[in-house]
Amino acid sequence: MMISYPQVLTIAGSDSDGSAGAQADLKTFMARNTYGMSILTAAVAGNSYQISASHIMPVDFIEAQFKALAEDFNISAFKTGMLADTPTIKTVVDNIKKYDFGFFVLDPVIITKHGDMLLEESAYKTLINELLPLADIITPNFYEAQKLADMQILNDDDMIVAAKKLQKMGVKNVLLKGKHNDDNQSEVKDLLLLENGETLWLSEEYIKTNRVNGTGDTLAACIVSEISKGNSLSDSVKTAKLFTHAAIKNEMDIGHKFGPINHFVKI
Repeated sequence: MMISYPQVLTIAGSDSDGSAGAQADLKTFMARNTYGMSILTAAVAGNSYQISASHIMPVDFIEAQFKALAEDFNISAFKTGMLADTPTIKTVVDNIKKYDFGFFVLDPVIITKHGDMLLEESAYKTLINELLPLADIITPNFYEAQKLADMQILNDDDMIVAAKKLQKMGVKNVLLKGKHNDDNQSEVKDLLLLENGETLWLSEEYIKTNRVNGTGDTLAACIVSEISKGNSLSDSVKTAKLFTHAAIKNEMDIGHKFGPINHFVKI
């Protein structure tokens, strides 16, 4: 008797050291007992020290990947990650509208966890105007949330205001991640704002470590996996938060500087 697994998808860049991007997504999919597929939008040559080169995939190749998967598989949930530039984002938007790949988790990949901008302004505007309204949930980090909501976030009330602003931009649900790069903090506190207006706070202890590559990818990919199994959005987010925290806490000795999180963990 053949075994069946939920089929899920990441639309993201390839990270050659395996710590982030599509590689982190695929590891998460497997860890959560789902069958992962990928549409690559870009590729980087990098290690735990730095990224030394990058290449954006041609849009016709991105389209070919969409077509190949749509013709064969029953994908029930997917996520997007690094989309690099305006032509890439527009191509992804067109193909998401063309093919039904189910529940859509948008990891915006606009600004790094350290506050550095990753997209040019024109690509950023394309993302918020054309891609964001298609998403079922968006998962911005602290700096991305400030950029998207066009405001400073100083406290819990600000997080709620920012999340509501994102909903008004067209996305149904918002998982707004709290700041987590201050070694003086004791916890990381995230906010889930659901389509019906319900709010849920999710807190875990802050882990002081440089093994944090791929945390945002992993969180979003875990939500995709749990949704594909038929779990509710709130339960899927709770599981994703627990899994990602465990992957950070159980450090691995891989690389020499900014290492990967541990996708071997069980929760």
